[in-house]
Amino acid sequence: MKVAKFGGSSVASATQLRKVANIIKSDDERRAIVVSAPGKRSKEDKKVTDMLIELGDAYFQAEGIEQELNEVLQRFREITEELELESDEIVHQIREDIFFVLNDNREEVLKRDGLKAIGEDTLAKVLSTYLQSLGMNATYLNPKDAGIIVSDEPGSAQILDESFQEIYKLREKEGIFVIPGFYGYTKEGKLMTFPRGGSDITGSIIAAGIQAELYENFTDVDSVYSVNPNIVENPKKITELTYKEMRELSYAGFSVFHDEALIPAFKAKIPVCIKNTNNPSSPGTMIVSEKKASESPVVGIAGDSGFLSLYVSKYLMNRELGFGRRLLNILEDENISFEHTPSGIDDMSVIIRSSQLTPDKEDRVINRIHEELHADMVSIERDLALVMIVGEGMDSAVGIAKKATDAFACANINLEMINQGSSEVSMMFGIKASRLDDAVKALYHSFF
Repeated sequence: MKVAKFGGSSVASATQLRKVANIIKSDDERRAIVVSAPGKRSKEDKKVTDMLIELGDAYFQAEGIEQELNEVLQRFREITEELELESDEIVHQIREDIFFVLNDNREEVLKRDGLKAIGEDTLAKVLSTYLQSLGMNATYLNPKDAGIIVSDEPGSAQILDESFQEIYKLREKEGIFVIPGFYGYTKEGKLMTFPRGGSDITGSIIAAGIQAELYENFTDVDSVYSVNPNIVENPKKITELTYKEMRELSYAGFSVFHDEALIPAFKAKIPVCIKNTNNPSSPGTMIVSEKKASESPVVGIAGDSGFLSLYVSKYLMNRELGFGRRLLNILEDENISFEHTPSGIDDMSVIIRSSQLTPDKEDRVINRIHEELHADMVSIERDLALVMIVGEGMDSAVGIAKKATDAFACANINLEMINQGSSEVSMMFGIKASRLDDAVKALYHSFF
């Protein structure tokens, strides 16, 4: 049995859904189908999930929601009419679902999760109905009935281990079952969404639970590329990479996968194939547990902006037992997570996503570090970007760092930080955000 997940661009319109149906029909092993909410049809278009978020914002700000509601309903009306389904009935049900969530006796954060989930839920019902109209044995399957049990963390739900034995029972089902991505239910029956991009997480969870032979993730590209094609023209395609490599690349800005999405598949050692809905005959990119050694130790280059560096200096820091722990405890107290901690004998930097250290927290954190740790100097440098080179072959290759730093030097890019992960799958460089594209190009031309 295969799990096929179709992303927002794959289900954005009736035309795309016809392609999806043909893909499902072409392989009898594709029986577990996971879908996102309809995505953008063009650059200027809106994703349905964004429409639902805007609807929620308007409602909770005590504004009228008629415009936002009509946008959502019209989007699904266009899809269902073109597919020759019972459009009025489906649109009426969407309206009922939205007002049920808004009028339900639950706290705001849970109502917001309920609203966001309507896009995926409706699309799963539409697709299953359309497959039935084509003569296929297809049914809609709610995540609760699929066995997706999650933690009580609105907007950031995590799958619970006990889910997997429930999901395994889906192997006994006949025909095709279409599951909405992005959300699950707690033991108490409360709907909770995964982080944004969570439909990929659902697909990975279902693949792991049913012990699928393959998890196919259909998107709008033929494969994963070695670098962002918006930065470098006609970059090299990656035919095969490991879970670790994909995780590192996703973290550093690759948009193909949410960076947590592959964890369930990785743990269950389910191979993943990224394929193109618009070109399903293309072999795509395989993501596997282990791969054969290749001539090039570097498989990809990625970069992401929106970071800052919290720099702390204190003479004889290295002799002060527990200094690093106490520094990180201050960040924990302020609900700030960190990304990296490069350090020296008398200084320590903490790399943080800028969104974590908001201006209202900044003064408080700096004051606490001075008062509690008696630091000699504390400073914050914003507008940083991280550029990463990734490859499992790097641990046995000589000269990778030199090749990278030479590329930066030739491009006249100053390095703020260098950090090699302990797994030796990646090497990271901190630079000014304004030079991000230049840095990615320089590294690509050096390694590829």
